Amino acid sequence: MTYRRCGRSGLKLPQISLGLWYNFGGPDNPETALDMLRFAWDSGITHFDLANIYGPPKGEAERFFGNILRHEFDGHRDQMVISTKAGWPMWDGPYGDFGSRKHLISSLDQSLSRMGLEYVDIFYHHRPDTCTPLEETMGALDHCVRQGKALYVGVSGYNAEQSRQAFRILNRLGTPCLIHQPLFNLFSRGASSNLFPLLEKEGVGCIPYSPLAQGLLTDRYLKGFAPSDSRAAKPHGYLKEDALTTRKLEILHSLNEMALSRGQTLAAMCLAWVCQHRVVTSVLIGASHPRQIESNLQALNSPEFSEQEIQSILDIVQNENEDRG
Repeated sequence: MTYRRCGRSGLKLPQISLGLWYNFGGPDNPETALDMLRFAWDSGITHFDLANIYGPPKGEAERFFGNILRHEFDGHRDQMVISTKAGWPMWDGPYGDFGSRKHLISSLDQSLSRMGLEYVDIFYHHRPDTCTPLEETMGALDHCVRQGKALYVGVSGYNAEQSRQAFRILNRLGTPCLIHQPLFNLFSRGASSNLFPLLEKEGVGCIPYSPLAQGLLTDRYLKGFAPSDSRAAKPHGYLKEDALTTRKLEILHSLNEMALSRGQTLAAMCLAWVCQHRVVTSVLIGASHPRQIESNLQALNSPEFSEQEIQSILDIVQNENEDRG
């Protein structure tokens, strides 16, 4: 495993980190989930990313991970980076959502209780909240650090201007933003034009989520349908089978031909493409089986891209850009 310094901080993250967005909830096989965590750890993946809403049901991924920490990884807490988030709807009533001080501090307390932890390494605001003053939201993150409940803070889903304002407030408070978690992959490339230059200028790390477009940028869908054990086939999954359009299937086949010519799997090449952006500290993968993690780790040994190869990849996907800001 390669470890990269996160922005201008002293914290290093593995080049590939494991997210527990799906496949660690109630409907999923707990033995397979445990095998994935064991394999990831044995492979040098030290960063595990969660959120209060991960499951389903909400909170289940944190409960499951906390139980594994106590029984499988006892004594290894200081060798891990554990992150969680708050900001999407979590509980009923007026305080279970968005970016108020009330919601963020209450949610972090609940997350720590579910995982059985005294602190998390990184606490994120999960999405921007235009109805709450940004000073209040960033002030709540700063407060969590000063309470000792988080070591660092981050933001997710913020566009460049929202990020610029958030960084300025956090710097003034004395708790600089460690890391940004944007959507970024070959189908969603908007972050590279405005957000990435800002992160590099401000010395903020970057850990893109969904670098394989929820598994779409893998060889699992090359036959034109969703395998029964894939995310697209799960009723509780974010990726839906109708995302596999005729145009996307054409793109996948073209990208796969390029990957094969480079001696790689499609997934490894697409992950390596994300990693070759200078501002990227780590990529946040998801998986439904240890063999998928093993396949993704091949990106670590990727040959460098030539300028011609990068241009060819961009030509293949030029009219597909599902940027969300």
